[in-house]
Amino acid sequence: MEILKPSIDHIFNIRSSAEFKQLSLAVFRYQASENEVYNNYLKTLKIDSDSILELEQIPFLPIEFFKTHKIVTSSKQPTLTSEIFTSSGTSGIIQSKHYVSDITIYEKSYRKGFEYFYGNIEEYCILALLPSYLEREGSSLVYMTNDLIDRSRYPQSGFYLHNYEELISVLKQLEQKKRRTILLGVTYALLDLIENKNFELKNTLIMETGGMKGKRKEMVREELHAVLCQGFGVDMIHSEYGMTELLSQAYSKGNGIFNCPPWMKVMIRDTNDPFSFLSHNKSGGINVIDLANINSCSFIATQDLGKLFFDDSFEVLGRFDNSDIRGCNLLIQ
Repeated sequence: MEILKPSIDHIFNIRSSAEFKQLSLAVFRYQASENEVYNNYLKTLKIDSDSILELEQIPFLPIEFFKTHKIVTSSKQPTLTSEIFTSSGTSGIIQSKHYVSDITIYEKSYRKGFEYFYGNIEEYCILALLPSYLEREGSSLVYMTNDLIDRSRYPQSGFYLHNYEELISVLKQLEQKKRRTILLGVTYALLDLIENKNFELKNTLIMETGGMKGKRKEMVREELHAVLCQGFGVDMIHSEYGMTELLSQAYSKGNGIFNCPPWMKVMIRDTNDPFSFLSHNKSGGINVIDLANINSCSFIATQDLGKLFFDDSFEVLGRFDNSDIRGCNLLIQ
C-alpha cells in the first residue's frame, strides 16, 4: 500500500517540536516505503517501520550512500525542475550526487531559511567570493547564492572570482553608503582578501562557508575567526553549515554555534554505536534530519563530529579521521 507523501507546505510551516516529531515520523514512513535504497537499508537492519515511534529510533542513512547509490524517494520520472548537485573533492575521490527531483523545494528551503535567520534578502547586498565552487559544475552553494544575488535589489550584488581590487572598491562604496551587506566567502579566499587590504567594516556581515580546499593549512576555528575579525574589523564571523546531500542550511551568527531552521534538526550519535544517541554537551557524530529532503532521504548520518547544546544549537568539531576530505562546510579542529 502506497503511503501518502507529507505536504511540502506543512514542512515549511512547522510551529513546535511536537509538530516536527509528528511530521518527521510521517516522512520516515513515506521514505521507508517509497525510497528503494532506504527501504533495503532498513530491511538489512531488520527494522519494521511501523515500530518506530520516536526520533531516536529512526535509522539514519550513512552519507556515503550518496556516493554509491541514487538516493530518490518515489519512482516518478525526472521533470523540468530536476537538478543534480555534486560534492567537491580532490582527484580520485568519488563525488556525492544528490538527485533533486524538484528544485523548487530547495529554493523554498534556502529562501525561507535565510529569511528565518536574517530577514528579507532584498534588504542586503550579496557579495560572493567562492572561486573553488564557481570553477566546477553542480555546486548547490553556487545555485543558492546565485538566486540570493538575483533576489537582492542592489546592482552591486554578484560573484567576485579573483578580482579583489573591484571587490575592495565595492565594499568601500557600500560602507560609505551604509548599505547592509553580506560577504559570503570560502575560507581561503577571505584570508586572501584581507592579505590585500585591512578593513573596518561597520555595515557588512562576513559569512564563511568553510574549507581551505587545499590552498592553505587548516586552522582551528578560534584562530581562524580571530584572524578574520581583525582583518575585516568586525566583532563576529558568521558561518553557514550545509552540504550537497542536504537541501537546508544551519547558520551561526558567531562563536561557531549553529542553529537550524524549524524543519531541520541535529542529533549526536555515539561514535562507538551508530544507533545510540548522546545527551547534551557530549561529542559524537552529527546526524541530520532535513525534512526538505522529502524526495531523497531526510535522515542522514554525516561524517562530521559535533556537540549538541540544551537549546538545540550545535557546534561542529571536525570530521571522522577516515572520511574523505570534501566540500562540506566545516572547519577541521
